Amino acid sequence: TLLWRKSQSDESLILARIAASCPKTYMEIGFHPTEFNCIRLDDFNGLLIDGDKDTVRLAASILPKRIQSLNLFVTLENIAMLRSQNMALGVLSIDIDGNDYWILEALLPMKPHVIAVEYNASFLLKPVTVPYDPVFERHAKHPSGWYHGASITALATLCGRNGYKLVAVASAGGNAFFALEESELAALDPTTAYRENALRNRWSKTTATEQWETIRGMPYIEV
Repeated sequence: TLLWRKSQSDESLILARIAASCPKTYMEIGFHPTEFNCIRLDDFNGLLIDGDKDTVRLAASILPKRIQSLNLFVTLENIAMLRSQNMALGVLSIDIDGNDYWILEALLPMKPHVIAVEYNASFLLKPVTVPYDPVFERHAKHPSGWYHGASITALATLCGRNGYKLVAVASAGGNAFFALEESELAALDPTTAYRENALRNRWSKTTATEQWETIRGMPYIEV
């Protein structure tokens, strides 16, 4: 059996279900070699991207050859090299604790069939994202580490404008999944599908509402 089979909660199981009829390719930005969203897509060719060179080096040494890894801190300034990948993209996964909204917006023209993207449950249902910063580092922005990314409603609005519907949310909160409108998967309302981030709540011993109160004075862009 393979040891590298984990995602944070049930993200990998959700993707294995909803991406079954997609083109057999994925691009995942922000990963760990033993824990990433696309880890159960066994018959897919994958591209894993991360800004940490040790993470990428480890991935290259332990993952199958059908999975390529690239050391890149993805920004709007260098994202053209990813958009130039000439492939029918089955799954796009983004979890970078920073510019998630802006990177997703820039990659949507690739028309992935399925999108997995981290939402910030600490933003509750407020339709907001953090402003773009090419050197975004969440703990440098706010000591709590809770200020990053975008809310589930902001991401649902962005995806909805581009022909996608919300179809799943991870059981522990934190990751949302979108599919093309023409997909047979049932659409969800983000305001009722929203879940607090169980892992964040557990280690911080706070609720999402308390987290929001801590960071509500930070800069936001309403979308």
